Order: sequence, then structure tokens, then C-alpha cells
Amino acid sequence: MRYFWTFFWAFLLVQMLSYVVSSMTVGGVFDFKAGAIISVGVTILIFIATAVIPNEPVEKH
Repeated sequence: MRYFWTFFWAFLLVQMLSYVVSSMTVGGVFDFKAGAIISVGVTILIFIATAVIPNEPVEKH
């Protein structure tokens, strides 16, 4: 279920960002397909980042 919600929020936020950036650029056109592809990439990067970050507490040195 966490995979679905991660993709859901990444999809919504990337689409929102894509819309805002395209409306702020001169001659920019909102492209739903590009936002969807980027959201898949962002979701994969989030999963990679959570797998790489250690979960154990760090000992004091």
C-alpha cells in the first residue's frame, strides 16, 4: 500500500509542478504525459533513497 500512496503523491505533486512551471514560461504548454513519466522516475528515486539510507541509530563516537 505504501508503494501506491508514494506514487499517488509523487504523481500529484509532479503534475502540479509541471503545470505551474509550464504556465510561468513563455510559450510553455502543459504536457500531462511528460509529468506522468517524470512522476514514475521520482517515485523510483524515492524508493532508492529510502533503501540506501540506514535505519539503525548512529553510535556516539
